[in-house]
Amino acid sequence: MSKDYLTEFLPDLDEFRKKTQQFHNGEITVAEYKGFSGGFGSYAQRGGKKHMLRLRMAGGRLTKERLKFIAESCEKYHISRLKLTTCQSVQLHDLEPEILCDLMEEAWKAGMISRGGGGDFPRNVMASPLSGVSTNEYFDIMPYAEAAGEYLMNFIKAVKFPRKLKVCFSGSPDNEPHATFRDLGFTANPDHTFDVYAAGGLGIKPLLGVCVAKSVAPEDILYHIKAMVNTFTTYGNYENRGKARTRFMQETLGKDGLINAYQEKLMEVLSSENLKLQIKETPLQKQGKGQALSDRRIIPQKQEGLYAVFYQPIGGALTPEKAGELYELIAPMEDTEIRLTPDEGLYIINCNAQEAELLLKATDDGAGNLFETSVACIGASVCQVGIGDSRSLLASCIDAVRKENFADGVLPKIHISGCPSSCGTHQIGAIGFRGGIRQTPDGPKPAFAIFEGGCSLQGQEIIADMGKSILAEEIPAFLIELGKMISAKNTVYEEWIKNHHSELEELIARYTA
Repeated sequence: MSKDYLTEFLPDLDEFRKKTQQFHNGEITVAEYKGFSGGFGSYAQRGGKKHMLRLRMAGGRLTKERLKFIAESCEKYHISRLKLTTCQSVQLHDLEPEILCDLMEEAWKAGMISRGGGGDFPRNVMASPLSGVSTNEYFDIMPYAEAAGEYLMNFIKAVKFPRKLKVCFSGSPDNEPHATFRDLGFTANPDHTFDVYAAGGLGIKPLLGVCVAKSVAPEDILYHIKAMVNTFTTYGNYENRGKARTRFMQETLGKDGLINAYQEKLMEVLSSENLKLQIKETPLQKQGKGQALSDRRIIPQKQEGLYAVFYQPIGGALTPEKAGELYELIAPMEDTEIRLTPDEGLYIINCNAQEAELLLKATDDGAGNLFETSVACIGASVCQVGIGDSRSLLASCIDAVRKENFADGVLPKIHISGCPSSCGTHQIGAIGFRGGIRQTPDGPKPAFAIFEGGCSLQGQEIIADMGKSILAEEIPAFLIELGKMISAKNTVYEEWIKNHHSELEELIARYTA
């Protein structure tokens, strides 16, 4: 970091320690503590006895040094649960209060400042995970995502936001970080510029973003971030938290009004500040060697002879033991690092053929097909605001589906959120589920509302509408029946749904009646 944020933020830890102790002494409420601790990237888990710590890492860059810290901390503090998130960060769970405060300070000193990891602050900046190595990217957007992440740290103590602000960068139309429907998204163009989208988001009343600027020079991105900060703090709703996210500015200002307000703030920033970036590109020097590889989890990089290895721990549950094993494997490998995905997986990049083969074998305990790469938030058994147990549902679905031996692709990746917040991004999945309760003759039972037809590809974005609820206990059977219908046609879901949508609707109707 070019600015010494550690020195700036370290004194805040004294108050965090004090508030945490007060919370466990019963001197402040759960809501009061949540409103405070979120600003430090930490929340008390359900029951209020243990805590979660969310580590900030712009662009999902899990470097060797960061991975080493996580692995060593798990061993030192006997941490048994890690969670990869849809915002490309790592959460450490089940922390005792006396561990939490020490761990937070050590993480900050190791370069992973969690300040602003929750609460009404700029959150972890996201980026296409294969930035710099992808064969279909327009240009490497990672340096700009990291510069944005550092710049946004300036606002944590200086500006009061109405709610959180999520910023991301997409290097190709794959739009993995969902740049066209975040609070602020930068989408790369073939001519080495960005288009800028603002005031989008998932959750309650989701909306696609509005294109507020086109063909922006990469060195000018900080002007646009400051313009969005000023637009949000001027026109955001400070009175009603339910309408305080940026997307509600589309409602109050209208799309044209939002564009005009944004451009007005941009002109003010351009005329009053010097925020031009100077990014020095450092080409990768590593050379590939060994025979060409072919595997569904091995992705050839644009650097000849180098590969990325994909690994999806089921449900994003990276075990501490696996984190330690991965560190020991990549530590001696030149220029190798991990990139977290927005779907709770990871890529190990810059591997030569021999390294890729070694890592492929070491990660064969992960998702074995498309369906097993499904996404689930941490769920109601851990999250204070959760309604449905997302992780348990995903586990039961995978266990049931494995017994059927469906061909890869017969069932799509599903997205499961425990509540309307859409931490599992259920609204943009081919099939998504959102936790809730359904009344039955036997009383209320856990259920999940179904969403279908979502898409995040740039230019093809669809935010799915909510359908009726399926009982949680019946969702595995629903998926098995769907898989059998598709297998009978000897095809995969992506192709089957084009001509059989009515059959899916009929199946859903039977399970939601």
